[in-house]
Amino acid sequence: MRRAPVATPILALDVESVEMAESMMSRVSGLCAFAKVGSELFTVAGPAVVRAIRARGWEVFLDLKFHDIPNTVRAAARGAAQLGVRLLTVHASGGRAMVEAAVEGAGAGCDVFAVTVLTSMDAGALAAATGRPRATVGEEVLRLAAIARDGGARGVVCSGREAAAVRERHGDTLQRLVPGIRFADGAAHDQARVVTPAWAAESGANYLVIGRAVTAAPDPAAAMERVLAELRGVASVAGA
Repeated sequence: MRRAPVATPILALDVESVEMAESMMSRVSGLCAFAKVGSELFTVAGPAVVRAIRARGWEVFLDLKFHDIPNTVRAAARGAAQLGVRLLTVHASGGRAMVEAAVEGAGAGCDVFAVTVLTSMDAGALAAATGRPRATVGEEVLRLAAIARDGGARGVVCSGREAAAVRERHGDTLQRLVPGIRFADGAAHDQARVVTPAWAAESGANYLVIGRAVTAAPDPAAAMERVLAELRGVASVAGA
């Protein structure tokens, strides 16, 4: 019997239509059953794409990174939960009250993950955005993770490079969802803080968002199998 992966892979459907999303899902059928719907796809397809994915029996991670006044975010989270969304994101920088409102709106069946520092940002970009040139990426991730914890979020979105620090600081109180996954021989594209599937899993990731490493591959099924093989390898070492 093959050992189960130590982290759950989520297929990023950053495509332009429901039809393209369904085609990609079909190509990795049997290897993955969790899909990310982000701003690109949701803007063109709306709630219909969430319903189409759920109709196939897949779970949905709605990655719209809500950041607004608490009342608006509460209502948006409630609407996501009513669609059957399993995970959704808000920005931790929206503050504790906003995170609390999202958790309240989402209810028990939909987990809220708070975004810390985008994986496209390095130290220079972070300093320019925050106006705090001495703050490191790791420090900012931990600061925002504390806001997420205090607001009752189920977890945080962070790079695999900070996942171990979040795990050490917060244990199982906060799960870790890691985007920016690339193979060791793959291109980083527009990401600044990428890690391999194995690195992310070893660092304590509970979920991995797998995008172009699979969706841009000539054979997406083979690429997803490679992801799973790396995760099983980590599980084998952990269980040895």
